[in-house]
Amino acid sequence: MEFKLKSDFKPIPDQERAIEDLSGGILSGEKYQTLLGVTGSGKTFTMAKVIERVKRPTLIISHNKTLAAQLYQEMRDLFPENAVSYFVSYYDYYQPEAYIPSTDTYIEKDADINEMIDKLRLAATANLLTRADSIVVASVSCIYNIGSPHEYGHFVLEIAEGMKIEREQIINRIVDLQYERSEFGFDRGTFRVRGDAIDIYPAYLDQALHIEFDGDKISKIELINPLTGNVAKSKGYNPANFVLYPAKHFMTDPGTHKSAFENIMRDLNIRVKELKTEGKDLEAHRIAQKVTYDLEMIKEVGYVKGIENYSRYFDGRSPGEPPFSLLDYFNEPYKDKWMLLIDESHMTFPQIRGMFNGDLARKQTLIDYGFRLPSALDNRPLRFEEFLRRIPNFIASSATPNDWEVSMSRGRVTELLVRPTGIPDPEVTIKPIKNQVADVIEEIKKVVKKGQRTLVTTLTKKTAEDLSSYLSEQGLKVQYLHSDIATLDRTDILDDLRSGRYDVLVGINLLREGLDLPEVGLVAILDADKEGFLRSDVTLIQTMGRAARHVEGRVIMYADRLTGSMEKALSEVKRRRAYQLAYNKKHSITPVSVSKPIRNKLVDREEGEKAPWVFGSKEPMFESLVHIDVDAMTPMEKKRLVKNLTNEMRTAAQDLNFELAAEIRDKIKEIS
Repeated sequence: MEFKLKSDFKPIPDQERAIEDLSGGILSGEKYQTLLGVTGSGKTFTMAKVIERVKRPTLIISHNKTLAAQLYQEMRDLFPENAVSYFVSYYDYYQPEAYIPSTDTYIEKDADINEMIDKLRLAATANLLTRADSIVVASVSCIYNIGSPHEYGHFVLEIAEGMKIEREQIINRIVDLQYERSEFGFDRGTFRVRGDAIDIYPAYLDQALHIEFDGDKISKIELINPLTGNVAKSKGYNPANFVLYPAKHFMTDPGTHKSAFENIMRDLNIRVKELKTEGKDLEAHRIAQKVTYDLEMIKEVGYVKGIENYSRYFDGRSPGEPPFSLLDYFNEPYKDKWMLLIDESHMTFPQIRGMFNGDLARKQTLIDYGFRLPSALDNRPLRFEEFLRRIPNFIASSATPNDWEVSMSRGRVTELLVRPTGIPDPEVTIKPIKNQVADVIEEIKKVVKKGQRTLVTTLTKKTAEDLSSYLSEQGLKVQYLHSDIATLDRTDILDDLRSGRYDVLVGINLLREGLDLPEVGLVAILDADKEGFLRSDVTLIQTMGRAARHVEGRVIMYADRLTGSMEKALSEVKRRRAYQLAYNKKHSITPVSVSKPIRNKLVDREEGEKAPWVFGSKEPMFESLVHIDVDAMTPMEKKRLVKNLTNEMRTAAQDLNFELAAEIRDKIKEIS
């Protein structure tokens, strides 16, 4: 297979060395490797070159959706001719099923599925089963249950021009693949019948399939634009010989339903007896009623909300046996001939470790109080040891890898310490805590005169807000940033800092914002000697890295003593800086600041004002709600408002801004 990387950039010598080490390790059978790459060193480009060299299907796991989206976009641009897919949780809004015993509150599962993300997930699995040149960028949700790849790959419809098959047979097979017939709307996962033709909208494509019949024979198959009906082209698909995959991941063979139902009823009877023996008659009645209803729904319509909790029976798995996940879609066709890249491994591995226990605690309560059978525990994320058994190898990439991945790599770490811009790690100055606020003000003013920006980190939200108010009183253009700030506002604040509306940004752990701010010339860390998560060696190194995008970037730590974390962080930064300066001298490199355009805002807002909301206003509805008396609105006005908010929610989700989409979803529920 060929992975064709398209880029105007050529690897610098430091990157070329890392590429050789990592690709050589994979090809020679090295199971675990670690890449230590400083901020701005081109880790993504380096990993792309490794994929090109190794020529194996690749899974890239990131610790959150936003970073995964950025990686997906970069990989898609670097490999335009290959099958690059995006696999994350497909919910704009998700409220898991739960029960709170203290208040006797049952919370039913509620979710709003993002159609575009669902399409991308299905495209990922379809690509893996049909194309060996696949790259999948995923969040940690890839270790959750998605159904058997064997069943998914078994339930396909293979059609070709000239094939002898009756129209009704095709319709029956499409229904088996969980496509819904719809004569009025034509959306993904639906089909329609028009005379001697059938139009199918595959759940994983942007085009629809048009099939024409001549008696009992297929005369023509075309890909069409689902909106206009015009003939369309699609990379990687030949409509004359087409394989249609299911509309959903959870597929079951109808032949196994009888035995599955029998096993469910057997376990239900056992559970009812157990609960009655414990004196829990209410819980026994509840579970009997719940499961009986669910089975009736599955028999009648083939689906019920929460069907995944019965997946063990339909998959044929034994109690406690791990579920099928995206990893199985790699292992099924490729065995151990695929590659795993872990982005920001110091964050991603701990997330993978913790997902099982979090899911277990919620499910166990539902089981204890008669809302679910014990088999619901088998619809779960993988345990960490199960995850490790399912991967053939990994390359862990981070600016601050943990001891665990380093030990798994037997202490061998490939380092990528040089930035293509030539910028070294920043110089660090330590100053006493006494009068730290007065001193930081003077330092900020020096930076402002140079047209640069400053980041200040504190230990609490309250301190961040109070410090911002005080700095503002001193004539500085300042804003604070922490988790209580709305998603849209956080994005705008970062852009406003870059454009010069603000000179200073004050926050707690500014790393969580994914900051990439080339204009920052100073990072000030207040109370740096207060040991803890926010002042650990890893956090300090990552925070100091925010100043490594500007040639004059520097760091000031305010501390009265040198903690163990500070010593480790300072020692590492000093080591990296010495290497970088020596490299620049050897190769006659003159550092230059990063040049990066300010991205467009999700929505535009008027400078310095929020106009009162009126129907037809260009201002975003969600941002205007603070000016609206919803209680005074007529039912028709509320209906129109909800419609507009729904459009904004979907726009935010399509832009992969899931936090904003969830906030709008909650507001719609309040208004409705």
